Amino acid sequence: MANFKKLRAKAARRRDFRRRSKSGAAAIEFAFVAPVFLTLMFGTFEVGWFYFVNSQIDAATVEAARLIRTGQAQKSNLTKEEFYDRVCSRLAALGSCDGKLTVEVKHFDSFTDLAADASSLACSDDTAAEINALPYEPGADNDIVRLRVCYLYKTMNPALGVNLSDRANGKRRLYGAFLSRNEPFSRGSGGS
Repeated sequence: MANFKKLRAKAARRRDFRRRSKSGAAAIEFAFVAPVFLTLMFGTFEVGWFYFVNSQIDAATVEAARLIRTGQAQKSNLTKEEFYDRVCSRLAALGSCDGKLTVEVKHFDSFTDLAADASSLACSDDTAAEINALPYEPGADNDIVRLRVCYLYKTMNPALGVNLSDRANGKRRLYGAFLSRNEPFSRGSGGS
């Protein structure tokens, strides 16, 4: 009987030792899994935020183009700065537009003139002279108008956003563009 008690006590000590030896296993396993999990989680947030910003730029561009196409900007005599403020107010969820947003409005008499225009859009990180030289020409009835918007997007996590940004400054240029023909808004509110 004494031998049996000794064997039983020895088996109990082994079980206790095994239990104690496994107590740190979860922490070690988590240390292996955590970096991969956190990278995937923050990468998902980064890509989701990028698409949110991109959709905000598109929505602001469409809304601003509607102001021009329907003649609201022309009838209200919006200046270049006021029009810029209208576009910027649509991007309020992204923070301040200072040094991040560029807006160009140019009208064309024909599609041939539009096709011949090979100018690129200066963005906010370009020189101030280039930014100030951007046209604001909302046009008149039936004019062809091109609206281009550039927004400098800074990635949330530079380590994960390397492929989403310019490696030199950690920012990515997001563009919005809209091409339309103005409605005949100067005819008045009556039908034709």
